[in-house]
Amino acid sequence: MWNYEKRLQYPVNITKPNAKIAQYILSQYGGPDGEIGASMRYLSQRFTMPNRMAAAVLNDIGTEELAHLEMVSTIVHQLTRDLSMEEIEKSGFGPYYIDHTVGVWPQAAGGIPFNACEFQSKGDPVTDLFEDLAAEQKARSTYDNILRVVRDMPEIADPIRFLRAREIVHFQRFGEALRSVQENLDAKNFYAFNPSFDNPCKASCKDCK
Repeated sequence: MWNYEKRLQYPVNITKPNAKIAQYILSQYGGPDGEIGASMRYLSQRFTMPNRMAAAVLNDIGTEELAHLEMVSTIVHQLTRDLSMEEIEKSGFGPYYIDHTVGVWPQAAGGIPFNACEFQSKGDPVTDLFEDLAAEQKARSTYDNILRVVRDMPEIADPIRFLRAREIVHFQRFGEALRSVQENLDAKNFYAFNPSFDNPCKASCKDCK
């Protein structure tokens, strides 16, 4: 059960529309390392975590990613509202406009639609948490790329910096969750078995010949 606070996690107040920048930022809505994939990944993976701490981390971060999804969609909306047809055509936003007008729709900056195949819920907590660590680093890299483009636009750059900072915190929390899983395994060979499926397991290197 979630309680929804009707405010953004960080304020977004963009005064100048810019369809070209909107196309770049849209990638963090529905791109390969975007917030839709992150929230779905973590909220799906939580069920096979072997301890409450790891499950809670995935639940907390998956929920926060929904808040980030709301922020990114707000940025895209504010960058595309009140555009003239001339601005749409000159910015290269025309193909998107034909399909979606200025509705927010999940796709990458290159136009590729969101696909759930871009993330995994493997049911192996060690495998899933390593994927989560990588996902946070990839999202942080994407925000770095966006910041290079919007560095002279503070009303866009400020909320993007906030989102980037949260990726770093999430990476640290997933590291803590991974350690908690590894420390509680019966066997210290983390790659010999699936602790959520083969539990309790006394696997060792000797047993896996």
